Amino acid sequence: MGHPFPIREIARQAGLSEATVDRVLNGRGGVRESTAREVHQAIADLDRQRTQVRLVGRTFMVDIVMQAPERFTTAIRAALEAELPSLHPAVLRSRFHFRETGPVGELVRILDRIARRGSQGVILKAPDVPEVTAAVGRLAAAGIPVVTLVTDLPSSARLAYVGIDDRAAGATAAYLMGQWLGERPGNILTSLSSGFFRNEEEREMGFRSAMRARHPGRTLVEIAEGQGLDATQYDLVRAALKRDPDIRAVYSIGGGNIATLKAFDDLRRECAVFIAHDLDHDNTRLLRAHRLSAVLHHDLRQDVREACHTVMRAHGALPPAGPPLPSAIQVVTPYNMPQQAPV
Repeated sequence: MGHPFPIREIARQAGLSEATVDRVLNGRGGVRESTAREVHQAIADLDRQRTQVRLVGRTFMVDIVMQAPERFTTAIRAALEAELPSLHPAVLRSRFHFRETGPVGELVRILDRIARRGSQGVILKAPDVPEVTAAVGRLAAAGIPVVTLVTDLPSSARLAYVGIDDRAAGATAAYLMGQWLGERPGNILTSLSSGFFRNEEEREMGFRSAMRARHPGRTLVEIAEGQGLDATQYDLVRAALKRDPDIRAVYSIGGGNIATLKAFDDLRRECAVFIAHDLDHDNTRLLRAHRLSAVLHHDLRQDVREACHTVMRAHGALPPAGPPLPSAIQVVTPYNMPQQAPV
């Protein structure tokens, strides 16, 4: 395949040996299909990034490691690439390690491979479990700064957390839910993708605490472990609706909202109030169609920029600064959509 990049640069982008890249590019065989895909993806990433930045000044190679649904990682990739021109005086190159779900050992192996290979920084979204905390410690011991993005690992050796105050976000959702439901009867379905993500746990605690204080008579029905994926989410929601005929509203903490609404539709049930998080492609379409009441959003571009600046500060490329402040929580309705919302 034609491209202008040296084998050494492609190998660095892909995190593979030059010999492996050479075998893929020259069709010599003996390479797994998944490895060949990594090489082709590295070339595509280099080509895309080359058109967005001028390669001047210091160059940083940062690894973006995330366990999240594809709709969210797509939004993160777009936010990062949109911010690349603003990251001077340094130039940032990124390697992406995205997965929707899977055993935690697989995620740990990715982090350990980065620790062995080297990196200027890791931007991480991962479940808060001991194995991941230990892997972050090994990265820190190798001199690689780790910044957690949108969900924290507070007991780890991470350098900083960038994102919203999730407990405040959950309380905000409870306030809106109480206002919009008013005196109408009905139970509220709370939906988490996984109980192991700190941000979702904090949102759920904030929501429950505020609902208990302001609306103690409301019953909350929890479902979890749908991983934000439509197939599993649909089954969980449908089963919950069949068990509880009084569910009338949803606070979606972990996503999968198209599937959630389909379960309501298929059972001919009304969802009077639906509050969700993040203006990804799915939620943007649902909000424009008035299927969601509101989306609690934060500026991913700002978060990504702050995460990159934190890595640069760790290497002395930018002046020192204090810990990042929590990102602003935006309450987005169909009538105040940001101009940069996905189409």
